[in-house]
Amino acid sequence: MLIQSLLSSLLLLLLMLCLSSSTANVVATYHRSITKTVTTTNINVWPKPRNLTWGPPHQSTLLHPSFTITTTVNHHTNNHLSAAINRYINLIKTEHHRPLVPIATNLTKNLPPLSTLTITITNPSAPLHHGVDESYTLSIPWNASTATLSAPTTWGAMRGLETFSQLAWDTPTRVPVGVHVWDAPLFGHRGVMLDTARNYYPVRDIMRTIEALSMNKVNVFHWHITDSQSFPLLVPSEPGLADKGAYDSDMVYSPDDVRNIVEFGLDHGVRVLPEIDSPGHTGSWALAYPEIVTCANMFWFTPGSQILAAEPGTGHLNPLNPKTYQVMKNVIHDVTTLFPEPFYHAGADEVVPGCWKTDPTIQNYLSNGGTLNQILETFVNNTLPFIMSLNRTVIYWEDVLLSDSVHVSSTILPKENVILQTWNNGHKNTKRIVSSGYRAIVSSADFYYLDCGHGDFVGNNSAYDNQTGSDANNGGSWCGPFKTWQTIYNYDITYGLLEEEAKLVLGGEVALWSEQADGTVVDSRIWPRASAMAETLWSGNRDENGMKRYAEATDRLNEWRSRMVSRGIGAEPIQPLWCVRNPGMCNTLQPL
Repeated sequence: MLIQSLLSSLLLLLLMLCLSSSTANVVATYHRSITKTVTTTNINVWPKPRNLTWGPPHQSTLLHPSFTITTTVNHHTNNHLSAAINRYINLIKTEHHRPLVPIATNLTKNLPPLSTLTITITNPSAPLHHGVDESYTLSIPWNASTATLSAPTTWGAMRGLETFSQLAWDTPTRVPVGVHVWDAPLFGHRGVMLDTARNYYPVRDIMRTIEALSMNKVNVFHWHITDSQSFPLLVPSEPGLADKGAYDSDMVYSPDDVRNIVEFGLDHGVRVLPEIDSPGHTGSWALAYPEIVTCANMFWFTPGSQILAAEPGTGHLNPLNPKTYQVMKNVIHDVTTLFPEPFYHAGADEVVPGCWKTDPTIQNYLSNGGTLNQILETFVNNTLPFIMSLNRTVIYWEDVLLSDSVHVSSTILPKENVILQTWNNGHKNTKRIVSSGYRAIVSSADFYYLDCGHGDFVGNNSAYDNQTGSDANNGGSWCGPFKTWQTIYNYDITYGLLEEEAKLVLGGEVALWSEQADGTVVDSRIWPRASAMAETLWSGNRDENGMKRYAEATDRLNEWRSRMVSRGIGAEPIQPLWCVRNPGMCNTLQPL
């Protein structure tokens, strides 16, 4: 009996050892399966081109050490193309980008190294204005030492150069062969708005932002230069505005700074679009001209009384004071001289009735039967024709037409000369604008405001004295929560529009208002969330079957963010590196 028991125990022990060994092998196999080197046959280009084909077989060749970019365009007559070529030659030769997920490709020694990229441009003198043709065709043949890039314009060639630069990787540098790209943007206006009045940004930060715009094929830098908090632009005919209205003497943009920024933008295929907001948001003007500004330097909001501003920093230009237009016209004239961009942004948002009502002249006008709408109409009638006379198309924020409190009639806003930029009520206000026959630029705060979700900036705020842990105001700011890259990527800016209405949507802009941002955080606040907008406005957010492609875009955006960081752009991460190296494992659903 004892022997039988011992034999049973021995058999059980052997069985357990076998099971343990088998389990260990299973665990080891699983561990190897999730930690093995992952590769891909996808070439990461951001924004995704409209059409890109590569092989198979997926082969690559080395970049020749003496690689060069040539063109038949006269460099002496096209400085911007010349600057772009020099920039991209240096980038392509020195970047040596290492993809987070290696590209599975055969480096074929029988193929010649790629020695030349040849650029042909049909109309190299076409200016960088809205609607310019940015299409291009790029080909890297199988058995040739020369790649070709053809484009109708210099600006299309720049987009193609960016794509080519993203096709180069590794040390020594290699490029795929058997590649053909046809590409063009869906929307002509693809922008980032930066507010430099609430906090000042050094010129180097603005230029780095423009560099990143160009990398993402974003073509508009909307520069919100002035506001109630500060007036940092030195206007030659009105120097007192910056002398007294800037935060400090070293927080001023000189005419030379502006010219350098504009030129830098053109070298990168980016339009620099100025905004001088008025008649609201002009408290800083009062430091030089107190007589033309109402409610300046008053406390912005006292419970039980009229609110004087949308946020701290009060002051509106007085449309009933003739001197207002002497100053305004000097400013407008100088700004249009400094900025050759054919669009001029005149603001006209958030006119607060309480501010105007503090002025005795306006009080008298209202008591005699005048209205706030007529006061704003007086301002528009005295400024819009002057801007138009300087050969500018005028952009206003939507408030000028749609505000419930103060607005003007569409009869004084000619549709051929006025564009409206929408920021409220999402798709509804876009619909209201285009159904009225106006062209629209979409910057919905529900999707495209990059400052949202960082809390409120006003002090002495009892909303934060909350011991229950509830999230006051859905993120603590009026437009919370934080707009994730997925929120931005999945936004369809023409949703709900008829076909003819959709044609009036010029494009969109993400916006970084700077109450809680400056040069120390500008990269991470904008990127890579603006990259999400860039792709949707360039090639859309759907695949060839009409399905949203945000899952596939996640992997590419991880790669693109890594590349931007290596290029000196402090873009924030969107996932842990583990997710990148284990594709699909961080999805909400297991990929099929």
